[in-house]
Amino acid sequence: MNIALLLEMAAEAGADRVGLVCDGKRWTYGELLSAARGAFELIEQSGCSHVALLDESSEASVIALFGAALAGVPYCPLNYRLPDRDLGALLARLAPALIVGDEERALRLSGTVGSAVHTFYAREEFTQKVQETTPASGDREFDPGGDGVAVQLFTSGTTAAPKAAILRHSNLLSYILGTVEFASADEADAALVSVPPYHIAGISALMSSIYAQRRIVMLPAFQPEAWLTLAAKEQVTNAFVVPTMLSRIVEVMDAAHHPGLPSLRAVAYGGGKMPIELIQRALDLMPHAGFTNAYGLTETSSTVALLGPEDHRAAHGASDPALRARLGSVGKPLPTIELQIRDEEGHVLPAGVAGEIYVRGEQVSGEYKERSALDAEGWFPTRDAGYLDADGYLFLSGRADDVIVRGGENISPGEIEDVLLSDPAIADACAVAVPSAEWGEGIGIAVVARAGHSCPSEEALKDLIRARLRSSRVPDRVMVMKELPYNEMGKLLRREVKALFVA
Repeated sequence: MNIALLLEMAAEAGADRVGLVCDGKRWTYGELLSAARGAFELIEQSGCSHVALLDESSEASVIALFGAALAGVPYCPLNYRLPDRDLGALLARLAPALIVGDEERALRLSGTVGSAVHTFYAREEFTQKVQETTPASGDREFDPGGDGVAVQLFTSGTTAAPKAAILRHSNLLSYILGTVEFASADEADAALVSVPPYHIAGISALMSSIYAQRRIVMLPAFQPEAWLTLAAKEQVTNAFVVPTMLSRIVEVMDAAHHPGLPSLRAVAYGGGKMPIELIQRALDLMPHAGFTNAYGLTETSSTVALLGPEDHRAAHGASDPALRARLGSVGKPLPTIELQIRDEEGHVLPAGVAGEIYVRGEQVSGEYKERSALDAEGWFPTRDAGYLDADGYLFLSGRADDVIVRGGENISPGEIEDVLLSDPAIADACAVAVPSAEWGEGIGIAVVARAGHSCPSEEALKDLIRARLRSSRVPDRVMVMKELPYNEMGKLLRREVKALFVA
């Protein structure tokens, strides 16, 4: 099977139904399929081994994804925010590629001007060309078949070259077919997609909406005011955001006394840790929306665990501390996923004990172009740390690599950060390992004061942690910052905070 089947089924069931809205232009499902078949022709003619996207989200990203699937070559959306040197190295690894998007930059970085190594199309040129190239007779047989590589995404390397994560058609289809009901959306349903095209959340959002026959409303570059305006104009019913996006949306709604979005019925979020206070405020501002926390990774074809709308509302209105705490969890594993918590020796840990999260299932690739990370039984080590409570809810405590080892004791940064964020004067917090001659690793905390508040003193912060946690969690060093560093998907860049402490 091939992911192109999703678009083919949507077009067969409703060719004239609007499938995509981008920059004011509307594309029906029939037009999208026709354009994808035109892209297939271009890809075959180019002789490329990969289809690369170097651009923001647009109709070109949808057409390139399914055109590549029809042609049986991997679709490789690239992080256009990377420095030239890093991006040039990735382009070299994809040669020969058909590159769509920033043609001038791709030409400059590839070093192949005047050669046939790459084929280049600017976004507008590509979109026009695929419509002109579509077979007019419509009698051509398209049989993508196979179980090859559908998508190749480069991980964000920090100390080494990025790894090329491989997602096969079978992985992606297993996730979609296991979580989405075909043609389940009403014709008025619309999903606002504003995450970058090079992130697995953006790809899964496209495939999920197409299989459900939901209208995709695309916002190429996120701005909270633009997001709210577009959501209201298009009567958006579904949306996916990362925590930093939701934070900025909530700020605008609060400042402008926004009346809310009555059409918005479902908001999914993920990609980073969601502050409990933020999700509580969002629940208040959007009472008609069902919120879902989606936890997943590139290597797992997106979501492997969900905290659904009922859990959100039950926890939000609960007086029981244990039930309220579930707002800080990522919910329960999907029925199609097996999940375990293991210690450093690989032993499965009981409920309430933190360790590394392992997952297994048909949607789990765990594969890189360089190697496979699956063990002999098909389990993938996520490198995320967390624990399951007695009821099977998964709580994350950061990356396994982020654990602070102080005097031989493993300390989760998350437990320290949660205590700091309980102080109404603290807007954001980060705990990292810092060098310590006495303990090997000590604890450094970086905090951001909430607008209109003064940051508590260093001693006050230490006293807060000492009162709520063991004395071993009291920080050795404290730094006050104007803001913490995050990437565009809302992930806290702990390595940058560590570097500041070292500096």
